[in-house]
Amino acid sequence: MSDESKAMPTDTSGKPVNVVERDLEDGDSDTRGVDETLTPSSTRVKEQDAEELQRKIDEIERKVADGN
Repeated sequence: MSDESKAMPTDTSGKPVNVVERDLEDGDSDTRGVDETLTPSSTRVKEQDAEELQRKIDEIERKVADGN
C-alpha cells in the first residue's frame, strides 16, 4: 500500500478531514429520509421488541399458573 493511499483525506483548504466522523455527524444528509422510509427501524429494534413481549407473556403465564 502506498503512502498516498494511507494519507487522511483533506478538504479544499488542505486541512485533514475524518470522513467517517463527518458522515456520522451529518444528520441532514439527503439519503437519511430515504433510509428511514425504506428501513423505519433496524432488525435489532424489532428483536428487542419481541424479547420484551416474550418477557411480558412469560410473566403473565407465571401469574396464571400461580392463580394470581
